[in-house]
Amino acid sequence: MLDTTLLLLFIPTFLVISATPGMCMTLALTLGMSIGVRRTMYMMWGELIGVALVSVLAVVGVASIMLNYPSAFMVLKYAGGAYLIYLGVQMWRSRGKMAIDLGDDYSKSVSGRQLATQGFVTAIANPKGWAFTVSLLPSFINPEMPMPPQLAALVVIILLSEFTFLMLYATGGKTLRSMLQRSDNVRLINRLSGSLMMAVGIWLALG
Repeated sequence: MLDTTLLLLFIPTFLVISATPGMCMTLALTLGMSIGVRRTMYMMWGELIGVALVSVLAVVGVASIMLNYPSAFMVLKYAGGAYLIYLGVQMWRSRGKMAIDLGDDYSKSVSGRQLATQGFVTAIANPKGWAFTVSLLPSFINPEMPMPPQLAALVVIILLSEFTFLMLYATGGKTLRSMLQRSDNVRLINRLSGSLMMAVGIWLALG
């Protein structure tokens, strides 16, 4: 019970949206550069859970309430943004758990739970993400067909698209790191990663 025409239109639409550099993609690039693709996948799972939650709530109408009461976002937005900025400052100074060290165990100090929480908060605390899903997803739902299977299909497409580009961005970050490490520019990598992390934090808090 799916409208295949709407689904076929939705796939290229969301692929373009996912490919566009945004808050979560920038975060994937940053973490891929600092802790590697494998560890970054923890952040991805958290981000995907957040995106799925936002998508479902957008279609059922809860998101409209959230958008009408932006104060509901404030604590989450500012706390999440402040934490990312703090991590960015630490990385810039080549300190903290996420900064690249010359040792082999630099990526093991950040727990998977911390990374997943970081991805989840970034996904659900972005008002632009809510506004996008509220305005876009309902137009791809056929009101003459049962909503649950249609919503499930859209969410699956969203998650597959998001995961694909998160992996591409994280891999790009890891590749950039490898290129810079050949010249022993570890401090430069930390500063670049830290700058991106702070930018994501400011983006989250003020977006």
